[in-house]
Formats: sequence, C-alpha cells, structure tokens
Amino acid sequence: MPDGLQAYCRECSAEYYRLRQEAKGKRVREKVPVPPGHKRCPQCGDAKAHSEWERNRSSSDGWASYCRTCRAERNRISYFKRKYGLTPADLDVLVAEQQGICCTCLAAPAEHVDHCHETGRVRGVLCFSCNAALGQFKDRPDAIRRAAAYVEGIAWKPILVAPGVYQLPS
Repeated sequence: MPDGLQAYCRECSAEYYRLRQEAKGKRVREKVPVPPGHKRCPQCGDAKAHSEWERNRSSSDGWASYCRTCRAERNRISYFKRKYGLTPADLDVLVAEQQGICCTCLAAPAEHVDHCHETGRVRGVLCFSCNAALGQFKDRPDAIRRAAAYVEGIAWKPILVAPGVYQLPS
C-alpha cells in the first residue's frame, strides 16, 4: 500500500499463507510461543534456555539450530553413517549380536566400533581398552600373538649370538 502498511493484519496474512501452502500440499509449521531468553529446538520440540545452546554467528538469532543434546545426537548419527556406513539400528544390531559385551575381553560393555584400517570393514564393537589396544598394535596379528605369549610368560627376548647378530627363539 502507498502508506507502507499491509492490507491485512499479521494474523490474517499468516492464515492466508498457511491456506495457500496447504492447497499446494505443503505443511506450515505452527508458531509456538517461546519465553524471552529461550529458543525452541525443532528436533525435541522443547523450549530451552540459551545456556543449553551453542553460539552460531552465521544464524539470524546467533544460536545453533538444535539444542546441545539434540545436536550431539545428530552429530553422532552422522559420524557413524559417514565413517562406517552404520545407522543407529545397524549399531544396535551389532551390539545385540555380542550380547552388549566386548568380544575381546568379555567383561566390559561394547561401546566403540572396531574396523579394519586397510579395508574399512567393521569387525565388531569393543570396549575402549580393547579397541585402543588393537590400535596400539596397529592391527598386526603377529605383534598381538607375541604380546599374548609375553603375558603368558613365554619370553621372546632375542639371544645375542655374535656382536650385532641376534637370534629369535622359535
């Protein structure tokens, strides 16, 4: 309008817009009142205080799109999908097949995905310690066998035969 005002009030314009979108088969999100100092998370639907949000300078309001809890869950799901090709359901199946325990030590809960660093194939789910141990041994079965023999008391110390010449026990 020439005076800079709309012909209809804000509520009527919003209702008209909603009706047009529904006629196109689209759905318009309902406006939910949020108290000052809070923001509504689209994933969990809760209005949370700004202290439960990450800062994001590029967004219009300066806060992230999702609350910290939902964002962490979304990032976790995205990571497993990107890194291992696993969905949350696939991961649950892997853990259930192992009855929820580490298949190496059979004591701790299985929480960390183990994979072959050469092929990327997922081998199973291990506890933190077993997964870290395999990583320290660089997935080399010969080194793991020597370590097991060492722990069992079989020394693999090289024998000095001549200066600079060593013989490994067989």
